[in-house]
Amino acid sequence: MIEVKDLRKSFVENVPVLNGVDYTIHDGNRIVVIGPSGSGKSTFLRCLNMLEQPTSGQILVDGVDITARNVNLNQVRQQMGMVFQHFNLFPHFTVLKNIWFAPVQLKLQTQEEAIQNAMNLLKRVGLDDKADAYPSTLSGGQKQRIAIVRALAMNPKVMLFDEPTSALDPEMVGEVLDLMRQLADDGMTMVIVTHEMGFAREVANRVIFMDEGKIAEEGTPEELFGNPQNPRTQQFLQSVL
Repeated sequence: MIEVKDLRKSFVENVPVLNGVDYTIHDGNRIVVIGPSGSGKSTFLRCLNMLEQPTSGQILVDGVDITARNVNLNQVRQQMGMVFQHFNLFPHFTVLKNIWFAPVQLKLQTQEEAIQNAMNLLKRVGLDDKADAYPSTLSGGQKQRIAIVRALAMNPKVMLFDEPTSALDPEMVGEVLDLMRQLADDGMTMVIVTHEMGFAREVANRVIFMDEGKIAEEGTPEELFGNPQNPRTQQFLQSVL
């Protein structure tokens, strides 16, 4: 589905944040990206849908090079749901309108269809009673679940999560991770940057450890958590587990 070739990104000249990343994400993969702060995890994720412009390299989505100049990025991004740390809900829209607005604006659905789809999604996550509420009245966990639902309303092929629980109070983390587990069980292709090692172990079918802008080690959760080969991976896991 997504093929990354020699991906490089520098914000300051000669200071690479990504330093030659190669990786292939297959349909149905659940990739969890872990690593120390500043290792390039979030930059890698944001390059996948071109929220960050790579300095060089290629990103192929279903065979189309999305780093090419003539590519329709809006069309590409419709296929990739993105969930951020800080929700990014429209404060002046109700919960329901936050969900139906984009599919209608992009003419993917009629307003009637989009509202029905939004209500179905809200029922699925147990928040249909919040349809007419405004984001300011919701808890952090509820806001993040709505942000996930808003991304799902676009019927994406892949979901990208950038540390989706890092801004939440500890007691709210579980409800967001539960929803992400449901998506994994449904076969959604996901790439998740997270510090939740237990979740990574449980949900991922591949785990990437990044360090200094590179993939230092990659494997199944059993391999990477149970028997890491790279000394840097070993050092990191000893500090967080």
